[in-house]
Amino acid sequence: MIDLLIAGGGPAGLATAIHGALAGLEVVVAEPRPTPIDKACGEGLMPGAVRRLRELGVPLSGQPFHGIRYVDGVSGRHAEGLFHRGPGLGTRRTALQPALAERAAALGVRVVPRRVDGVVQEGDRVHAAGLTARYLVAADGLHSPVRRGLGLAAPPVPGRPARYGLRRHYDVAPWSGLVEVHWADRCEAYVTPLAPDRIGVALLTSEHAPFDVQLARFPLLARRLSGAGGTAVRGAGPLRQGARVRVAGRVLFVGDAAGYVDALTGEGLTLAVTAAGELVRCVRQGRPQAYERAWRELSRSYRTLTASLLWARHRPPVARRIVPLAARLPRVFTGAVNLLA
Repeated sequence: MIDLLIAGGGPAGLATAIHGALAGLEVVVAEPRPTPIDKACGEGLMPGAVRRLRELGVPLSGQPFHGIRYVDGVSGRHAEGLFHRGPGLGTRRTALQPALAERAAALGVRVVPRRVDGVVQEGDRVHAAGLTARYLVAADGLHSPVRRGLGLAAPPVPGRPARYGLRRHYDVAPWSGLVEVHWADRCEAYVTPLAPDRIGVALLTSEHAPFDVQLARFPLLARRLSGAGGTAVRGAGPLRQGARVRVAGRVLFVGDAAGYVDALTGEGLTLAVTAAGELVRCVRQGRPQAYERAWRELSRSYRTLTASLLWARHRPPVARRIVPLAARLPRVFTGAVNLLA
């Protein structure tokens, strides 16, 4: 019998598959979309994600970056925090997902072109997508159909505006060895070096408006990009997605499907890869319920810091003080950057 049937062949699902195969489990991934799978994201792997993926034997490529720079989108005032434990890596989603798929295939993981929608649990097994397994791992993304089908989606928090992400690539040489986070009212712009001649710009916002309208909120950045060739825009959201639990019988959730706060700190992939290892450990020990506590513990820093920044973001007078405060307290800012790195 299949030990782990994984719904979703994105980074979270494939990382779980690799962890499972390395632990000696029989793993099958159900993913209806062909490789590569693209997605609107900042495409910056923080140092923790780089370390963990390399430990799994995943071949990584991309453009190194050495820290985070917060920039006032109008005045240009900035604060920098450098990483203490090696660089991060700007890597295209369309390069990362095939690299994970290649490593999983080398370990004997099968990928079947099926969509997981209906889930039936029965004693010591679970049935989904015409297959039977000991456990089902839902790694099916932000709007997880498995989470929704099991009635495990938490309702939106009243009074909190939904946030959305927009991403575009530009044929521009990176002007910095850091990821830049430009702040403006109601919006942030994340500039990630991806190659010697390409950057990615991801906008996070609570307002519905075209990419160029949002970009105009950052006049210094907009001038830098004026005349540069840009790709089509990809979008995602609403970003905040709550999950009531991470374990429901023989169904376990990982990655965005396990619940997502926001992309403000860029830690989604680090959390996904780390949680994948904890999930496999708990299953292998015959204690799947222990994964709930493990997930909460390893995600605590991410959830606390992200929620704090969102609290400030939704209060314009406070949000306008974030960059000046970070510039005045460089050690505190560097410590916060390395807390999740």
